[in-house]
Amino acid sequence: MLEIFHVVIYQPIYNSLIFFYNTLPGADFGLAIIVTTLLLKFLMIPLSQKQIESQRKMQLIQPKIKELQAKYKDKKEEQTKALLELYKTEKVNPFAGCLPMLLPLVFLLAFYQVIINISKSHFTLHGADLYSFVANPGVVNHLFFSLVDLSKPSYVLAILSAVVLYFQMKEMMSTQGMDKKIDWSAKEPDFTAIMSRQMLYVGPGMTLFIGFTFPAALSLYWFVSTVFAFVQQRVVLSKSEKDKKV
Repeated sequence: MLEIFHVVIYQPIYNSLIFFYNTLPGADFGLAIIVTTLLLKFLMIPLSQKQIESQRKMQLIQPKIKELQAKYKDKKEEQTKALLELYKTEKVNPFAGCLPMLLPLVFLLAFYQVIINISKSHFTLHGADLYSFVANPGVVNHLFFSLVDLSKPSYVLAILSAVVLYFQMKEMMSTQGMDKKIDWSAKEPDFTAIMSRQMLYVGPGMTLFIGFTFPAALSLYWFVSTVFAFVQQRVVLSKSEKDKKV
C-alpha cells in the first residue's frame, strides 16, 4: 500500500514540483508549489464539484429528512428504509462527498512528506525519485519571492489559511441551514448542527497548529488549496441558486 502511495501520489507531486521549479522563471520553489497545487485542484474539479452539489442537495431535502426521523422516531429500521427511499427518489447520495473530502488530505500527506524529505536534505536533491525527463537542479532555493523561508513555519501563511478555511466552512454551513442558533432546550438537539459548529473552529484551529509547527511550504500549499476550494464553492453555489430561480 505504501509503495502504491509512493509511486502513484508521492512521486508525481515530487516531480511536478521540481519540473515547475526548473521551468518557471526565478527558480522559486514557492511558485512551483502554487502551480502544482493549482494543477491538482483543476484535476479534482469534477470530484469536488460533485461534493459541493451533493452537500447542497442534502441541505434542500433536510426538512423531509427531519420529517421522516420524527415519524419513525422509535422505529429505527423503518426510518433507515424510509431515508434510503428518499435518497433514491431525490437522486441524492449521502456518501458522494466522502472521496473528495479524503483526497485533499491524501495530497496534504504527500506534500508533507515531499517537503519534509527535501528539508531534511537541506533542499539538496539526490534524484532517486526524479523521472528521467526531469532535470535535477541540485540545491533548491527555499525563499519564496526572496522573502518567505519555506523551510521554516510562517505565522502569516498559517493565519491566512485558517481565516480562509473558516469563511469557506461558514458559507457551506449557511447554505445547509446549520448556521442558525442551536436550541439547547429542545428534547433532541440537532447534533449534526452541533458537530458542524464545532468543526467550524476545530478545522481552522488545526490549520493554525500545522502552520505554526511545520515548514511554510506546507502552509503555502494549504493556503492556495483552500482559496481555490472557496472560490469554486462560491461559483458552484451561485450557479445552483440561479438554476433554482429559473
